[in-house]
This record gives sequence, C-alpha cells and structure tokens, in this order.
Amino acid sequence: MEKEAQEAGRKVVSLAEVRATQQKYLRSMKSEVKGYQIDICFGPNGCPNRANPADRLLENIERLLKEEGLLGFLQQSVNGDLKFHHEFRVTLADCPNACSQPQIKDIGIIGAAVPGVTDQQCTECEACIDACKEAAIELKTEGMGPQIDYERCLACGQCMAVCPTGSLETGCRGFRVQLGGKLGRHPQLARELPGIYTEKQVLNIVKDCLTLYKQRSTGGRRFAQIFSEADFDRLAARYPSSC
Repeated sequence: MEKEAQEAGRKVVSLAEVRATQQKYLRSMKSEVKGYQIDICFGPNGCPNRANPADRLLENIERLLKEEGLLGFLQQSVNGDLKFHHEFRVTLADCPNACSQPQIKDIGIIGAAVPGVTDQQCTECEACIDACKEAAIELKTEGMGPQIDYERCLACGQCMAVCPTGSLETGCRGFRVQLGGKLGRHPQLARELPGIYTEKQVLNIVKDCLTLYKQRSTGGRRFAQIFSEADFDRLAARYPSSC
C-alpha cells in the first residue's frame, strides 16, 4: 500500500491505495490457486522433537493430490474466482507439538513413536518421568521398571530418547490422523482416528477422503462440512491401528 501511495505522489496511504492493493492481491491469488495446500512444520533438521519424520510421506501425498486434479474439480464446482480458502488442505507435523496446525485442516497427520518396555534393567532414574509432559509414565513397584499409561501417551518419543539403560524403546513408529478441521464462520477441530498408522495406511486414508470430498462437495464446501460421523466410523473400522 505504501508503494502505491508513493507512486501516486501521496505521503499518506488512502482508501484508494488499500483497494488497489486488495485487487492486486486477488488477481495474484487467482493465478496461484492450485486446488490444494500441503504444509509441514520446519525442515528435515529443523526440529529436535521429531517423533517420526514425514518427508517421504509428504512427497507421496503431494503426488497424490496432484493426480487427483483438485484444481479442475474446484473450477467446475465453485461459482466465480477460486480463492485460497477453497483449496483442500493437508498438513503434516513430525511430533505432537503440531506447529503446522493439523487440528484445523481437512487432513492433519502427526508423527508418532509409541514407547515399549524392554527387559533391560531399569535404574529408576526417573528421566523418563521428567521427560513426559503427559504424566503417562510411573514407577509403581520397585524393580518392575516404567509402566506406561497409553491412554495418556501422545507417542512423542521423548521418553525413549532420555532413557540411559534401554529400558524403554520404540514399540512402533507411525502416524496419527486427524480429519475434518477448519476455521471460518463456524470453526471446528479435527477428530482423530483411533490408532497409529503406517505410511501406506495414511495414503489410503487420504485417498478415501479425497474420493468422498469429490463426490459430495459442491460450491466450495469444505471437507469438514461433508464429512459425517458415519464416515468417520467407517474409516476407523476400515483401518485398524498398526500398533
């Protein structure tokens, strides 16, 4: 806006410059809309909390989104110019801190490392207890080692990383999947499928969601608006947890 005002020889930004900037932004948006958005938090080496790196999964999901022809679908189903908020949104986070905000996207994917207890002697140093922000680990009985409350555990992997004896190890790695989040006039948080899933399972879940979206969405309706409780239950039954 300041640039437009300077070009017009004004020292103060007026409503005309605001509107000019708005129109320029809308014209640019029209050319940049590609039918989908896909995000990930930080880069391969940018986060020390990675529970399960999603770099390969990110590439495969983006390939799938391109193959689905979402731009053409939106051009046919939306009246008027396309805007960024029409795009189907997928985001990946490498740990439960979820910096890329999977809770408010059409599909949110979170890296997970589920802890398992080994037969290695536990020294009861309590490093795992200190590391667990969910209070999901206890040393209830002397000599029995750590006991994990999997209902509380978010599969962040931090307890295994600090265990000095190997009494805790990764039971399995995978991904949590959240579906149907959005912002807007009626925001809602995504619901999480009840499991930890392999890369192949996640790709199949994304495929199923895209099929449902293209079958039902009209006029730019978001995935959250057409994704029902019954749909959620069917996906949960179709894809049992890998862990």
